Amino acid sequence: MGKVRVLSSRRDRARQGWLRGAPPPRWVKVLPVALIAGVCAATLISPDPLDIGFLLGAIPPLAVLTYGPWATAVLGGLVVAVLNIPTFHLNHPGNTDLLTISFVAVLSVFVSYVRSRRDAQLDLERTVAEAAQRAIVPPLPERVGPVRCVGLYRAAQRGTLVGGDFFDVREGPHGVRAVMGDVQGHGLSAVATVASLLGAFREAVLEQPDLESIATRLDRRLVVDSASSRYAELFATAVLLEFSPDARTVRMVSCGHPAPVLLRGSRATEIELAAWTPLGLGLSDGGPQAGLTLRLEPGQSLFLASDGVSEARDASGTFYPLTARLSALADTDPAVLADRVWSDLVRYCPAVVDDVTMLVLTPASPDAR
Repeated sequence: MGKVRVLSSRRDRARQGWLRGAPPPRWVKVLPVALIAGVCAATLISPDPLDIGFLLGAIPPLAVLTYGPWATAVLGGLVVAVLNIPTFHLNHPGNTDLLTISFVAVLSVFVSYVRSRRDAQLDLERTVAEAAQRAIVPPLPERVGPVRCVGLYRAAQRGTLVGGDFFDVREGPHGVRAVMGDVQGHGLSAVATVASLLGAFREAVLEQPDLESIATRLDRRLVVDSASSRYAELFATAVLLEFSPDARTVRMVSCGHPAPVLLRGSRATEIELAAWTPLGLGLSDGGPQAGLTLRLEPGQSLFLASDGVSEARDASGTFYPLTARLSALADTDPAVLADRVWSDLVRYCPAVVDDVTMLVLTPASPDAR
């Protein structure tokens, strides 16, 4: 099964904790009700009056974290009511205390209203932003021609779906072609460059007769964009692949990007692919060197990853040993491999600070075509 697993902003917020912007956990929503119930139960159980009514003053502010204005108003009114019920022995607060709690309850309702409106606006903006970002890097289909595709994308900047990495797999008149690359910088500042390169790639797939011509087109696109950019120059690394009609042969051209890894069962072998100049540095003046043509045997797959994988480091500063890890993580089903590598990478290097992209390409069996 092929798909792109984009780790969305919701999952990013869940990883960073609710005190840093993630939705509060369920116990925060239960806390105001539990606090009211606890105070009431304690006063009923105790043989002597307890001076704990001040705890109820914390309930309206706690409600603001998770409840809307109406629910916050109900909880605030319940607090004032409990303070005045003789059964709970909390009916002797001073006028100043009661007025203070009432004021806090009213203020909490106002804050909850403002927060609700702000959250609604942020949700709308996030929905629009996610739709725009998904338009740039749409989900891969399960298959592109005779090639099965599985991808994983994790943007380094929290709250975004797209960063400085890019990949795509397209079928055209010259066969199935794929690209993976990494542009200068990461996060939202690199999205415009990613969109420009992917647009150029999708056009070139339909027009250009070979991978060298596609690389030249991408290089020229960056050179033109760089002329109008506030940066001195834009550049990107990339690896381009072209599959034969039966997907048993693949041709590869590298422009400064890590080479693919050839997988068969539990064996992982890094392909010796000569790298040419990165895109955007004048490649169009000379063109890339001749690429590499590889015969794919049944059961073999190609694993491509950005340098966010190979350059991740553990606490001691040791780079992630991608090829060695792939030998241990490879599975007969390539659909699970990207997820396995991502889980292993996070365990190896919990603080992943660069964009992480993986792509697994597998020739479909003749029976599945």
